[in-house]
Amino acid sequence: MAVLRFDPFRDLDRMTEQVLGSPAGTRRTPRFMPMDLFRAGDHYVLLADLPGVDPGSVDVSVDNGTLTIRAERSARADDGVEWIASERFTGSFMRQLSLGDGLDTGAIEATYENGVLTVTIPVAEKAKPRRIEVQAATAGSSVIAGKVEQVAQ
Repeated sequence: MAVLRFDPFRDLDRMTEQVLGSPAGTRRTPRFMPMDLFRAGDHYVLLADLPGVDPGSVDVSVDNGTLTIRAERSARADDGVEWIASERFTGSFMRQLSLGDGLDTGAIEATYENGVLTVTIPVAEKAKPRRIEVQAATAGSSVIAGKVEQVAQ
């Protein structure tokens, strides 16, 4: 039985190679920074895979509603080594996300542990759902044009 491999990005990689003159996903042009993004309560959590990246090279910034993550993985400088395979990307990685208005960009936090960058983005107080207390009207009163008036009985 023959197994067919399906790679939906193969044609895109070929086109990129033709336009840029270098294969996509080489040391000079890493493919991407894989990430997960989810909401947990009153904040969003972004998890980006950056294995082998020096924590000092990771830069997380927010400018005009855009979250930018930059990182760099340096190539190993092993003299006298005969490489059998070299598939790990080196170079600069960058990922940008547009942030909505309902986020507190001043309170974003980032940590890097075990090759995973965790960025926590809190929801702004004004965007959090809130409960509005409903008060019972007193007998004999009515609300007209935003004013409470006594109703003649």
